[in-house]
Amino acid sequence: MRLFVAIDLPPVARAALTRLQGDLRVGRHADADTLHVTLAFLDEQDLPVAEAVHEALSEIDMPEFALRIKGVDVFDRARPRLVFAGVERSDPLVALHRKVRGAAMEAGIALQRQRFRPHVTLARFPREMPRHDLDRLGAFLEAHGAFGLEPFEVTEFGLYRSILGPDGAVHERLAAYELKTP
Repeated sequence: MRLFVAIDLPPVARAALTRLQGDLRVGRHADADTLHVTLAFLDEQDLPVAEAVHEALSEIDMPEFALRIKGVDVFDRARPRLVFAGVERSDPLVALHRKVRGAAMEAGIALQRQRFRPHVTLARFPREMPRHDLDRLGAFLEAHGAFGLEPFEVTEFGLYRSILGPDGAVHERLAAYELKTP
């Protein structure tokens, strides 16, 4: 199973991001149902490891916290692979990310070491983009770079299975983990 741990978005954030995608005239848009903030990508895992991850994630003890979507950007302007809505880093978000990584490692998963850049993927691009598509993307980033939403409360996170298909990935939530009310 291809697994990841993520924060789901509330309907109001999903709707706003879907409207934003409507102005993006390039790339393969992420489906509204799959918009999320990835905390950790766990790659392909077999059932015993998935069960161990579930057990470790269920032990995470953290209070609810506010999350804010702010800005629109790409990771590599010279060769963009995706466009995303940024997520403002906060101490609670980083703490949850670290606890999720710790739970995955406790379950025996060797995670790649990489900088945590919280975001919501809006669209993906082919390896090579024609100049006119790069221009459209540049205009989109210029017009929407300051995009932002009101903060929303994160009350839970989930373990998801990603099923890859010809039209993109389908995400199935396997488990939800509630955060504590402060």
